[in-house]
Amino acid sequence: MGKMELVDSDGAKLSSALNRIARDIDAVFDVLLPVPDDTRAPLVEAMRYSAMDGGKRVRPLLVVATAEMLGVSRDPALRVGCAVEAIHVYSLIHDDLPCMDDDELRRGKATLHKAYDEATAVLAGDSLHALAFEILTDDETTPDPFTQAELVRTLAAASGMAGMAGGQMMDMAAESADYDLHTITRLQQLKTGALLAASVEMGAILAKIPREGRSHLRAYARDIGLAFQIADDLLDAEGDEEKAGKALRKDDEQGKQTFVTLMGVEGARNQARALVDHAVGHLGQYGEDAAVLRALARYIVERDR
Repeated sequence: MGKMELVDSDGAKLSSALNRIARDIDAVFDVLLPVPDDTRAPLVEAMRYSAMDGGKRVRPLLVVATAEMLGVSRDPALRVGCAVEAIHVYSLIHDDLPCMDDDELRRGKATLHKAYDEATAVLAGDSLHALAFEILTDDETTPDPFTQAELVRTLAAASGMAGMAGGQMMDMAAESADYDLHTITRLQQLKTGALLAASVEMGAILAKIPREGRSHLRAYARDIGLAFQIADDLLDAEGDEEKAGKALRKDDEQGKQTFVTLMGVEGARNQARALVDHAVGHLGQYGEDAAVLRALARYIVERDR
């Protein structure tokens, strides 16, 4: 099989995987988020509004594709994927609030605080954060308490001050700071890369792969995490708001340094492609079993939203 045929084959597998993961994640959230017959109903409806029927589902797909590649059955991997997605969605809800980015559009529809109200949006984000760890400690996900604990620790570390929240704090300071390329890279490794890396790591944890046996998977995740953010910076600079489903050009308007401002459009694009090539190289030992992860790495830099 030639290289182009392999790429085409991987792409077809990815398209199928993306469609399937979108359906499956919505189905799991539908079960996890029944609307109660009391005054909590608007809260759960708000959680469903943000968590269901939207988004690329890259993080849950990373969990499921990694776990399945390593021999884990799909159902527990989907539940872990939902936990990661719950954290991701909570972060988007809070990022969109007037006290943060003050955005009005997310995933092609009104942001949650616009569709409901600010207080409900805060509570919905808080509740999705809590739901993530409830899922991970449910015996239906895994009955092994040691696996539960490692899953919780990995997601918590990726979400807090040493991960996503810490990166967001650095990003908030970027408007008045003069960040160099090293600092921007560190910022994005925390804000975006940490949760992507955790998604891959948690798939391997489900498969009970010891930490020392996951180094190549961590390297894959590190490279795609950085490529993902460079692609986001390129989209912010050049993308179509209608396709993206969110406001663009905000970094430039706020005077923030990004990979694009520091490296130029072509330099950033070339760096993203090089990172993807490196990421794919880390999966060599898995052969065809890694088809979806290979294609997902390429999709990250080629997407238009």
